[in-house]
Amino acid sequence: MSLGYPSIRPQTEGIRPVELPVGPYGIPDVMINGFQSAKAATVSRHPLEHSESNWLDNQRQMDMAMLRNMQGLHAPLRLQMERNVTSRFQRLPCLNSSNLLEDTLTGRDDLIDFGDILNNPNEAEVVGQPHVLMEKRLKLL
Repeated sequence: MSLGYPSIRPQTEGIRPVELPVGPYGIPDVMINGFQSAKAATVSRHPLEHSESNWLDNQRQMDMAMLRNMQGLHAPLRLQMERNVTSRFQRLPCLNSSNLLEDTLTGRDDLIDFGDILNNPNEAEVVGQPHVLMEKRLKLL
């Protein structure tokens, strides 16, 4: 009997080609897209690597399936709608955002992880130009 839960077995990604964004002259535009690592885009080294990298998504799917089975279809649809609305709130590309409302809806506000301690955006060494970053977001560049 299936209750609609996603599989908890790890799924491998498989082989995927390395795709670099191509600029107007047929080569990657490093000044706009930055350096691309070919090692990061290759096949995973261990079967559990893909499963662990997608752990939060798998956990969210399990939670939504259990919520759908207990309360009906309206509960996961409402939570997904609220998450969709909160993910659209953005600041300018040169300013960092804490995404506090989205973290509260997903339950990540109670967790302390790597990004909370060692990935402070105020200590970042790279500050972009606001006009160039906004043009890139609007796909004008």
